[in-house]
Amino acid sequence: MKMRAAVLATPRRITISEVPLPEPKPNEVFVRLQGCGICASNLPPWEGRPWFTYPMPPGAPGHEGWGAIERTGSDVKQFQSGDRVGMLSFHAFAQYDVADQNAVVKLPDSLKALAFPAEPIGCAINVFRRAGISKESTVAIIGVGFLGALVIRQAAQTGARVIAISRRKKGLQIAQEFGATHCLVMEDHWHIVNTVKAITNERFCDVVVEATGKQWPLDLAGEITAERGRLVIAGYHQDGLRQINMQLWNWRGLDVINAHERDPGIYRQGMQTAVDSIASGRLDPTPLYTHSYPFDRIEDAFETAASRPDDFMKALVMF
Repeated sequence: MKMRAAVLATPRRITISEVPLPEPKPNEVFVRLQGCGICASNLPPWEGRPWFTYPMPPGAPGHEGWGAIERTGSDVKQFQSGDRVGMLSFHAFAQYDVADQNAVVKLPDSLKALAFPAEPIGCAINVFRRAGISKESTVAIIGVGFLGALVIRQAAQTGARVIAISRRKKGLQIAQEFGATHCLVMEDHWHIVNTVKAITNERFCDVVVEATGKQWPLDLAGEITAERGRLVIAGYHQDGLRQINMQLWNWRGLDVINAHERDPGIYRQGMQTAVDSIASGRLDPTPLYTHSYPFDRIEDAFETAASRPDDFMKALVMF
């Protein structure tokens, strides 16, 4: 038995190959995928970096998949064939993939018509939880992509005052729709610092979430975090070393939180909270699914995610 899987053969070249089906271990589920999102962390392998080797394994680096279970391992008790699930797996740019049962969440029938990249939504849930945002908080979100937008929505729902900072018009439009009280164009460093200073009566922000993974926004984040405030690093910094203004961070007594979750149980908890929030209507990520491509056009999906046209928020590959 074989399946079709995307193989990242060299930077910026993907082939669709016929490969053997994966075999679930006793603690795994075997899922027929319906779609998979493209994560910002997928882009360095696509663009090419010295530390990657090619070709990559079939289906890699897809990890934002959802679909329907067709088989379960012998130790799996909480899922059965036919269950529609969101999951964290690692070779999801393919017709099938396997996932540990503890990295899978069941999707209710009310969500059966929706695309559901559970991992990035759960990531946004966990970033918000780690940030400790309350209704008394003044919060700045730097970078309004998929992650930043969902954090803005959650922060606004708590009653916090939210300042959104983005270089793209689409990001600022979404930020306003999702409840940001102030929207600033990310162009001039000191103009932003002085504007935030004026908005906050010179106090700056209780919480700042950096959601870009770039050096300049990280610099900016430190500048606009209040004394004894929380600087939350949610951006994925994967292209080399970073410099920080430790004198400033020391002087202000900042709490610096790396919000990238590695505990599998908390990962799943975030995905389950995402299911519950979307099913209840509290959270709606569908306006963020701006680009959708069939499997045969996966190269176009990657190129769009890398070039980030102004109307872009999230690309999905549909099977």
